[in-house]
Amino acid sequence: MEIIKEESYYHLIPEVNNKMSPDESLANFMDSFKKNYANFKKINLILDFSNIINIDLNKILLFSPISEAHKSNNKSFVIVCSGIEFDQVPDEIVVVPTLKEAEDIIEIEDIERDLGI
Repeated sequence: MEIIKEESYYHLIPEVNNKMSPDESLANFMDSFKKNYANFKKINLILDFSNIINIDLNKILLFSPISEAHKSNNKSFVIVCSGIEFDQVPDEIVVVPTLKEAEDIIEIEDIERDLGI
């Protein structure tokens, strides 16, 4: 897992290689993420799956409990993923197609928290 620390969030990217299927890449990322979550729980997070092709929505939904817990700590949790039907994603989890949109979501949610919305 690659971790990029930005000013207001951590950008987490799974390692992908040609020897692993998308499911294997996501499973490895999920294991690593869960082991290290204590290091991430107090900052906004972007999980960037844009480099994994043909990701299944059901795999993304495995992050729903973590997303809800993260949001209950007043921190943003956004997943970047393309190639899924965004209208089928439940409201409990935020999934966007680009990193720029993820950054915009974090900025908006930070403003809302500052305003008490």
